[in-house]
Amino acid sequence: MLGLTQQQLGEKLGMTKQTYYNKETEKTAFSDSEKIAFKKLLIPIFPDITIEDIFFN
Repeated sequence: MLGLTQQQLGEKLGMTKQTYYNKETEKTAFSDSEKIAFKKLLIPIFPDITIEDIFFN
């Protein structure tokens, strides 16, 4: 959605590419603060998006 690589998205969220990959593939969970940071990246494109939209749909 953002046109970023896993490496770039990981960096924006303060984690390595491997850590982001593990979270994206549900090997490990996103923390609440990471979920909020992810939402903030999407707000400019999707102003009404919720954390539930991102992580639970």
